[in-house]
Amino acid sequence: MSSSPDAAPTHRREPTTLVVLDMAGTTVRDDGLVEQAFVRSMEWAGVAADDPAMADHLAFVRASMGQSKIDVFRALLGDEARAAGATRTFESAVADAVAAGEVTPIAGAEAAMGRLRNAGVKLCLTTGFSAETQAAIIDALGWHALVDLAVAPGPGVRGRPHPDMVLHAVMALGVDDVAAVAVAGDTASDLLSGWRAGAGVVAGVLTGAHGRDELAAAPHTHLLDSIVELPRLVLV
Repeated sequence: MSSSPDAAPTHRREPTTLVVLDMAGTTVRDDGLVEQAFVRSMEWAGVAADDPAMADHLAFVRASMGQSKIDVFRALLGDEARAAGATRTFESAVADAVAAGEVTPIAGAEAAMGRLRNAGVKLCLTTGFSAETQAAIIDALGWHALVDLAVAPGPGVRGRPHPDMVLHAVMALGVDDVAAVAVAGDTASDLLSGWRAGAGVVAGVLTGAHGRDELAAAPHTHLLDSIVELPRLVLV
């Protein structure tokens, strides 16, 4: 485990009773799935894969990993109808990958989640995907019995980097103090969301979209090689 030297010592921490985990890149292997789905969506919107503009779009997508997909398409396309259509195409591409068995857990993720649950810690999965896509992934992985709650962006719940999904989990699962929450994710948006929510642990994991430098530049308390290290950190 590697803790960041610039972690803020004033971020209050209590014994962890809730862990909020991102999915793609944190608990679920990405293997280029998200970028491939974005390319398919932009092609639907009229941007060919070999168009020079595609490289710029993908750079924006990489920087905004972890955020609500329709928000990303709104920023890219500037039109609500086109953004909605691109989002549907994106979700369809992910659904195809799920149906083809291409979505698998990060190595050691299930064991780490099981260790947390066995210790009495509640688990919530969050995502930038739609609720329907999130449910399909959980179904495919057989994780319903492993988690207490799954939250996706939707009416009244903004996506990352807003704190809404973390705070929704706090309220839905009856957690008394946000300082007793640990948030882990592979993107700067995951970390900013957890920080804004006041989580006692905000941990970046180096198994997904953003590397050490990008995660270190976001507000956080710890940087971990993978989710496997999280139980050792929070079960104190």
